[in-house]
Amino acid sequence: MLEALESLGGNIQCASSRESIMYQSASFNSAVPTTLGLLAETIRHPLNTEEEIQQQLETAAYEIGEIWSKPELILPELVHMAAYKDNTLGNPLLCPQERLSQIDKSVIEYYRSTFFRPERMVVAFAGVNHEVALKLTDQYFGDMRGQSAATSPLTISDIDSDSTLNLTNEHSSSSSSSSTSPSSYPSPATTPPSSPSKLLSKIPFFKNLSTSASNHASLSTFEPTQTPPLDLTTPSHYTGGFLSMPRIPPPPNPALPRLSHIHLAFEALPISSPDIYALATLQTLLGGGGSFSAGGPGKGMYSRLYTNVLNQYGWVESCVAFNHSYTDSGLFGISASCHPAKVAHMLELMCRELDGITLDAGFQALQPAEVNRAKNQLRSSLLMNLESRMVELEDLGRQVQVHGRKVGVREMCRKIEALTVQDLRRVARKVLRGSLRNPGAGSGAPTVVVQEGEEEGVSRKAFQWVEIQERIARWKLGRR
Repeated sequence: MLEALESLGGNIQCASSRESIMYQSASFNSAVPTTLGLLAETIRHPLNTEEEIQQQLETAAYEIGEIWSKPELILPELVHMAAYKDNTLGNPLLCPQERLSQIDKSVIEYYRSTFFRPERMVVAFAGVNHEVALKLTDQYFGDMRGQSAATSPLTISDIDSDSTLNLTNEHSSSSSSSSTSPSSYPSPATTPPSSPSKLLSKIPFFKNLSTSASNHASLSTFEPTQTPPLDLTTPSHYTGGFLSMPRIPPPPNPALPRLSHIHLAFEALPISSPDIYALATLQTLLGGGGSFSAGGPGKGMYSRLYTNVLNQYGWVESCVAFNHSYTDSGLFGISASCHPAKVAHMLELMCRELDGITLDAGFQALQPAEVNRAKNQLRSSLLMNLESRMVELEDLGRQVQVHGRKVGVREMCRKIEALTVQDLRRVARKVLRGSLRNPGAGSGAPTVVVQEGEEEGVSRKAFQWVEIQERIARWKLGRR
């Protein structure tokens, strides 16, 4: 397979995220039919041998250990696991080490038979004539049969004039559209109970988890022949919660900084929400980055987290706003790294900046000039990213998967330009005050993940969940 690809002068890569797995290839125009044939063979008829799988498991074991040793890589993963405890988006993207021994060829085949179905697939092309794309897709994928229509052949839907095809036997949701009543989930408790997560307890280095929801999931040995069909329509249920990791020992090199890390998140908007552009603008407006930056136009040096936090407090190593959008939910918040003695102060600064974008008046309230700057920066970033064919291709496929159509760049820019200060303030209040009403009926509680650092000869009391809740509640952020 590799030799065939190299002879074509192209490449194939595979990437997985929480809601999709993407096979992507780049090749010369003349090699598109052959390249798509290789992709189809890889997706539909892979020769997964036990020896090959064992080699990949050994590689995965090494990579998992490396990721767990880097807080900047593992903490965003743990934010999701704490925010959606034991369900949907909270299932680990990074395989727990204890699960590796349970993975074999039968598990791989069960996964493929569950998810690799035509009603869940989108084939996207960039730089290929649409009629040619239709013909090639029919040639290599046209005989696939969906789960609910085992006897009827696949039909190919011509979504629009772009080279994008949605493979489906009948209308179905791409990921997490809900048919479950929100009332089936527990209401947020006044004080989240400290019930341990059955999934998180299997993760290496796990220390403590508190959440506003009771347990739903259990951990058991995988038996494909005894496993009931997965319910793939269950909406993502945001629980909120707190996760504390073991302290980071001082680095061997005394020149390296001693750091603590803290992430503060709230349930945000799904990607299909019309307010998603306002939330993206808020993330750009907050901005942030590391304590060192080369600066320059478009680098966000005038964003709030730079001007109000990084430029004012020398003990802050990094402070960045993040926004993750999924089919039926999302996460919005701030991640930061700071001196170990300043974790509580860091949380106060994060709460202050989040509270400021919800205010009607005052020094911290949103101003037209900074909102216009954030809108311009967001449009600029969007246009520059879409200059890449690979980014354009991924964007095309994901939009058809989520929206059922391609949202053009002009349409996106018009929606960004139409935003007002009032729009941003309204969306900020909805997200940060815990008043969202997503399909999963989330708790509205904050999510906090902390990993404190140690200093030589210094002993400190751990930052407790009760104190964290009280500090966040004083700023009227989230629900408790």
